[in-house]
Amino acid sequence: MIRKFSFLIGVLMFGLHQGQQTKEQLQKQNAELKKQIAQINTDLAKTRSESKLSVAYLSSVNQKLVLREKVYNNTQKEKRFIEDDIYLRQLEINRQNKELAVLRKNYAEVLVNAYKNKGVQNKVTFILSAKNLGEAIRRVQYLKQYSDYQDKKAAEITDAANLIKKTIAQKQNSVKAKESLLINQQKDLATINAERAQKEQLVAEFKKNESKLTAELKQKQVQSKALEGQIRAIIAEEIRIAKAEEEARRKAEAEKIRLAKLAAEREKARIEAEAKARAEALERERRLAEAEAKRAAELAAKRAEEERKRNEDAARAEANARDEARRVAAKKASDEANARAKEAADKLAAARAAEAALTKRKEEEKRAAETKAMTSYGVSTATGSSFADNRGRLGYPADRAGQITHRFGRQPHPVFKNITEENNGIKISVPSGARAKSVFPGSVSSVLANNDGTKTVIIKHGSYFTIYSNLGNVSVSKGQQVSSGTPVGTIAQDFDGAYTLDFQVWNGSTPVDPLGWISY
Repeated sequence: MIRKFSFLIGVLMFGLHQGQQTKEQLQKQNAELKKQIAQINTDLAKTRSESKLSVAYLSSVNQKLVLREKVYNNTQKEKRFIEDDIYLRQLEINRQNKELAVLRKNYAEVLVNAYKNKGVQNKVTFILSAKNLGEAIRRVQYLKQYSDYQDKKAAEITDAANLIKKTIAQKQNSVKAKESLLINQQKDLATINAERAQKEQLVAEFKKNESKLTAELKQKQVQSKALEGQIRAIIAEEIRIAKAEEEARRKAEAEKIRLAKLAAEREKARIEAEAKARAEALERERRLAEAEAKRAAELAAKRAEEERKRNEDAARAEANARDEARRVAAKKASDEANARAKEAADKLAAARAAEAALTKRKEEEKRAAETKAMTSYGVSTATGSSFADNRGRLGYPADRAGQITHRFGRQPHPVFKNITEENNGIKISVPSGARAKSVFPGSVSSVLANNDGTKTVIIKHGSYFTIYSNLGNVSVSKGQQVSSGTPVGTIAQDFDGAYTLDFQVWNGSTPVDPLGWISY
């Protein structure tokens, strides 16, 4: 029964260990959330005097409230882990107490038996009553083992008692941790209620100034529409100029290609004529080599036949000195004929290899002549832009991190639900003094002065455009080449008092969601 109970406790303790890991993760997550909350509080302290009733300020308060609630929920989970810990510790204490009771009972029986058989005389009698020396030695060993067993049981009882004390101390620590956690939780709940009240007060202030803010918002929307019209006109003109330049470039390129092809054809004709003359010379050499090889082969065959006949004649008659000399001479003539045949075959192979090399060299010279002609006439095939290839990896459009308060497309106003905003880009609320910066290399297409005193910079990146609006002053000029990260201008206050950058990305004449392009 105790073994089954121990197994159950072991399973529960394993679950406790896994829960401990999760509890540590929750504590780590809470620490990170509290760090973010502290940063938001710092930003709010800086911007409160600047932002009268800004959406950015309200968004920050909302974000802080969400983080607070996450911390509170994590604390609730952590509290459950601690309660499980306390429960499992109590189960472990109960199990250890039961095991200690069994150990004490067994040890009491050992002590009773030891008391009944106590005394040196009894031990001596027990040893001396042995039948022989071997049995006496075994009895001595038994007595020693019995004594060791007593000591071992006493040590087990001591260890078990110490373990229970340790477990009780751990349980008490968990109880204290729970009490501390409950106190912090009450503080967090009070903070959440205070911040929720702050949010409701801000919303009430928005509602109280609804007519004024709505009028300013509508005026801003009218200005945005007018700016959008200017942007579209500028981009349309840029596209028209780009198309005209592309058409002129295409025609110029076509003329370059025509002239280059003519020059290449002339050079190819020269190479072809030279190669033809060389090929004819090589062909004559090859034919001579073939004729020589043929004659050499025929001579070798003739010499071989003569040698065969002489050998047959020599076999029919007795050999003498003259026949031997003739055979030696015939053998020498045959070898010379074979050598000449081999030499002729080598010449033929060399002639054929020369013809093949000439053909290969001719084609290579033709290709080189065509490339040289294209290069000399300035023909280039390099086209395209890498802006599209860097989608999702473009730089951040400001030199200081900010909060996105308005997203791309048709969006309801975060406070006034009866007002819908149409955004061609995103709006980023940044600290005072932040600067906009180019997200990718390009050229400044235009710098616009807006009716509200702010400025807009349009940067061209091939067929794409990036737009930086609501700038107090600019640090670039029209036609200037900029790199990724080049400062464009200082971000100005919006009508609600927040420092806001209006950032847009256009693919030709179509605005696209910047969040799909920049890395943030």
